[in-house]
Amino acid sequence: MNKNCTNDGTHCTPNNAIRCSVTSCAHHCQGVNYCGLSSIQVGTHETKPSMDQCTDCQSFKKHC
Repeated sequence: MNKNCTNDGTHCTPNNAIRCSVTSCAHHCQGVNYCGLSSIQVGTHETKPSMDQCTDCQSFKKHC
């Protein structure tokens, strides 16, 4: 496993409080659509966000 990966999708403990369908993320628990992190950071790329598309999961890491 690459040092930048937190899991390979098979050794992931799903956090039932954080639903996620981004399978390209290293924190995604494959097959259950939950994040494996205990918490996430949500941010924005806009100065005045007005819709959900303006927000980002800043905990995202590309799946290796």
